[in-house]
Amino acid sequence: MLPKLVKTAVFAAILTGTAICAALPATSLAQEAAAPAASSSGEVKVEEETLLAKIQHVHPVVLACLFAGSVLMIWFGVDGVIKTTKSRAIPPAQLAQFRELFKQGDYMGAYNYAKGNFSPLSDVIKAGVSYLPDGKAMTEEAMFGEIAKVNGFFMGRVSYLSVIGVCAPMVGLTGTVFGMMNAFATLGSSGVGDPGKLSAAIGEVLVATAMGLLLAIPAFVLYYVLRNRITVILHDVQEAATSLFRKMPYEKFEGYHLGDDEIYAASPNWVAPEEDASLENAPAA
Repeated sequence: MLPKLVKTAVFAAILTGTAICAALPATSLAQEAAAPAASSSGEVKVEEETLLAKIQHVHPVVLACLFAGSVLMIWFGVDGVIKTTKSRAIPPAQLAQFRELFKQGDYMGAYNYAKGNFSPLSDVIKAGVSYLPDGKAMTEEAMFGEIAKVNGFFMGRVSYLSVIGVCAPMVGLTGTVFGMMNAFATLGSSGVGDPGKLSAAIGEVLVATAMGLLLAIPAFVLYYVLRNRITVILHDVQEAATSLFRKMPYEKFEGYHLGDDEIYAASPNWVAPEEDASLENAPAA
């Protein structure tokens, strides 16, 4: 991700610098051309466009893409912050209820409670309880697998912020290309006799580049902030779940089935007939 960001930033800096360098001579020529007129009339009228007026000159498709990206960035950012809070990942009421059920030895009740109350902590405990009859190794593996699943769910949503951060400068540069085409078309039609039009067109070009960068920077900041929050919150979930399964008497669960997951493993089909035949030939009690 970082190499892509570096390449994008370098490319944007080069293109922006080129546009600025092209704008400076045009601005100086415009000032020189306006000097005689100012000396003759005695007044200089300076008309400056507002930022909103400059934004309206950006290509409509580019403007729509940047607006959609900003809406999505706010959506995924707020959603990520809300879902990665500790109270959402490890609800205190759920943790207290799980502790009480584990103290009572009601593991089937803990499974049903986890099934009816959604949270990352509940998902991890439900996976661990269902694998208790299979031993410690399988229980821990099931819990780690569930944590990885929750991590994939969170990162799958947060990664869209990284996509927005990478694509936003590219979309801004696309608007820059369209603006440069209009600028050179203006130069071709009016020549160097009207450098003010060329300068205005190049100024509009820089607006698209700036909009793309202003969208990419907060998107990347949110991405890295939320990624760190996810790492911390999943570590807390793992610690809370591990504390519940500490000193678990796994040997007492052998032969039992916890949960409502269907068991597919059965005896081999070449062994079952022999067992049935031995049962049929066994003497009656």
